[in-house]
Amino acid sequence: MLLLGCIKEVSEYELAISLPNGLSGFVPVTQISNAYSKMLSKEVAQGELLEDLNSLLDMYSPGTLVRCIVTSVEKRADGRRSIKLSIDPKKVNKGLNTSSLALGMLLSGSVSSVEDHGYLIDIGVSGTHAFLPRQKAQNYIKALKRGPDLKIGQNLNCIIVEVKNEGRVVRLSVDRSEVAASLATERQNWTLSNLLPGLVVKARVQKVAPLGMKLSFLSSFTGIVDFMHMDPEKSMNYSPDQVMKACILSIHPTSKVVRLTLRQAFLQPGGSPNQLSSDRMGAVVEESTVKAFYKQFGAVFELDDGTLAFARLKHLSKNRKSLKPVAFKAGCKHKCRIIDYSLMDEMCIVSLKYQIIEARFLQYQDIHTGDVVQGKVFALKPIGMQVKVADGIKGLVPLMHLADVTLKQPEKKYNIGHEVRCRVLECNPEGRKLILTLKKSLVQSKLPVLSHYEDAKPGLITHGFVVCAREFGCIVKFYNDVKGLVPNNELSTEPISCPDKVFHEGQVVKVMVLKCEPQQERLLLSFRLSSKSAPEDKKECSPKKKQEVKYQIGEMVDVKVLKKKDNGLEVSILEDEGNVIASIPTVHLSDFVATCKLLWHCLQEGDVLPRVMCLSDKGEHIILSRKSAVISAVQEEQVVRSFSEIQPGMLLTGYVRNVMPFGVFVEFPFGVTGLAPKVSMSDKFVTDTKDHFEVGQTVIAKVMSIDEEKQRVLLNLKVSECSSGDSAAESFALLNQYFKEMKEIRNLLRRRGEPSMARGLCELVPGKELQLVVQDMKEDGSALFSGSCVTGLTVTATLYHLGDKNLVPGEKTKALVLHVDALTSKVYVSLREELLKQRP
Repeated sequence: MLLLGCIKEVSEYELAISLPNGLSGFVPVTQISNAYSKMLSKEVAQGELLEDLNSLLDMYSPGTLVRCIVTSVEKRADGRRSIKLSIDPKKVNKGLNTSSLALGMLLSGSVSSVEDHGYLIDIGVSGTHAFLPRQKAQNYIKALKRGPDLKIGQNLNCIIVEVKNEGRVVRLSVDRSEVAASLATERQNWTLSNLLPGLVVKARVQKVAPLGMKLSFLSSFTGIVDFMHMDPEKSMNYSPDQVMKACILSIHPTSKVVRLTLRQAFLQPGGSPNQLSSDRMGAVVEESTVKAFYKQFGAVFELDDGTLAFARLKHLSKNRKSLKPVAFKAGCKHKCRIIDYSLMDEMCIVSLKYQIIEARFLQYQDIHTGDVVQGKVFALKPIGMQVKVADGIKGLVPLMHLADVTLKQPEKKYNIGHEVRCRVLECNPEGRKLILTLKKSLVQSKLPVLSHYEDAKPGLITHGFVVCAREFGCIVKFYNDVKGLVPNNELSTEPISCPDKVFHEGQVVKVMVLKCEPQQERLLLSFRLSSKSAPEDKKECSPKKKQEVKYQIGEMVDVKVLKKKDNGLEVSILEDEGNVIASIPTVHLSDFVATCKLLWHCLQEGDVLPRVMCLSDKGEHIILSRKSAVISAVQEEQVVRSFSEIQPGMLLTGYVRNVMPFGVFVEFPFGVTGLAPKVSMSDKFVTDTKDHFEVGQTVIAKVMSIDEEKQRVLLNLKVSECSSGDSAAESFALLNQYFKEMKEIRNLLRRRGEPSMARGLCELVPGKELQLVVQDMKEDGSALFSGSCVTGLTVTATLYHLGDKNLVPGEKTKALVLHVDALTSKVYVSLREELLKQRP
């Protein structure tokens, strides 16, 4: 189908086109012209930019009328139709041939080559050489103000000024006055097979009806003008046999039905339709007056400024059943909202639906960087997740921004249709680009949004996210692609030799601006929020005032150790310049019971602990946790916030609250607790519950049943029942976390310059081979060893790990480290050949 359209938006890869009757379509970058497509292919093949290949943004402007042909109509995932178009002259002018070309014809053409004296124009007619002399293009080029030359791929309204050799050579003009005065006539021998949209004709009224008129033109053709395309100033004054100018809007390929418009803006070729003032889009009109109601289409309204608007049937009421035609008699008043503007109909499109009138967003222009928005999951893609914010507005949540931590299987957390609360990282209305984040720390942040370098004043504290961690420091990104550097010396109060081991890509951080040069887009930042001198009045705050800051469960903070207590650590939260005091129980220093005690022993006053999670905030008593598994569960939303959310079969991460003879009580983040009875505690037979679990131990529990009346939850802690499916991957992840924490402990001991025994412990890692001397053989068959590398340590091997060796005191032997208990200074080794041989 051939249509006259108007460019609504231009992006790098497509043209958005306004079509008659409120429709819209798009022209892909590959459907501009044959010459332009060849240049695109050449650029892709060469892998480098071509000098004479211009982008669509350099050649096309909103408001330009173009002839289009429909290439396909597809149904999108949201149920709407997607109309794909082409403006390639070979497709638009396919009904023309050399013999049909005549003087005065107005055609679509595309620049295919720039020559010394003019331009070769592709008019889509095989065997015809079309040339546009430079002098016939000068005033058009000046008016465009897009450089001294036309560009390859540029679409033109061309008028034939000379025909030679039976149509094999034609000379063209794009002179604005010549094009504007052009009129299709009988002499040009137009037929239904080659008739083009955009032609202006002299027409005669045949019949006037409520929904439009029937016209005759070019002596033998008839066409239809619908109610939306009558001239608004003359709509009541049309009569049979009246002669007037009309412009062809569309030609149907099979029925050959021709539709025309009588609107003034289209009656001069090369003109542009009237546009809507930008401040009117989205405006709510309290009283709009019904001008006419069409039961099959919708209603025409007169708005408060006297302009006309159209509402489709589906926008007149909540649904078709609730539509009452009596409410749309001429003169009735209604409240409506302008939701779009049809350039081809020069008419606002309005809606009377309550949810649209009250909607926060209607177009990308309504959304601003830093806005918190509600949306629904639309699709999961390899690059991230698409979220529908409103009708016609979709955003992308990149993989990095699906949660505070990187999700390996996003589909387990998010389902299509799932409601999510996001924050806008970047919004580009022209490119219809919307980038969102689901990181809770950013969504819930109350700190200022940094979206322009000019806003980065020294001393500003805000949230950002790490995009790169290297030996020189961290690069932190904010909103609208603003980014800055945190140099190594500003990462912490303690020296950090390997930032990539402490900070990870996507990690949300709180930073302070040190210096900014907006013109150079240079931004210097610091993580050392507490090291800057605070104003005197802030220092003299009363303790009660200091503790008024409220923290959300799951919020990540950096802390500094103030004091070591028997049951844990007293710390200050650095984000609030050390004014807020909190505590980390010893059992919450790690997921591993033995590591908790070891960390408590190694940490000292003044040590900084990054990325600690708020577990509870009850008045002046803030409890924090460093349990990696619990933090991940909260950040990945694998938690329940209340009893009502619990469902049988759920796998939840928690920690042992109490060990009783009859079972184990497990607590989860947000305070929900459950009981694992003795029979459901372990795959092994349980005699004494205290032999299997300790208070504070991290566990994964499966919900067996719930008693809503008594608010009780029964759990299962059997390892065979509590795997999510990939038990090998889970085991490796736990081992990896354990070794990571042990490495952290060794680094702490090294930095402190501990005595030689402690340093020796640091070097003894599982898998290390040692040269030992047998010191003693025990009655139970185990052995004690000594050696220069284990001075001051107790080294032992059980009977099993001696293998088949008959050892005697004083004998030298090789052994492999199995486990190091730093608290008791004990080292467990093995002499078994199969282990020693496997060592790489």
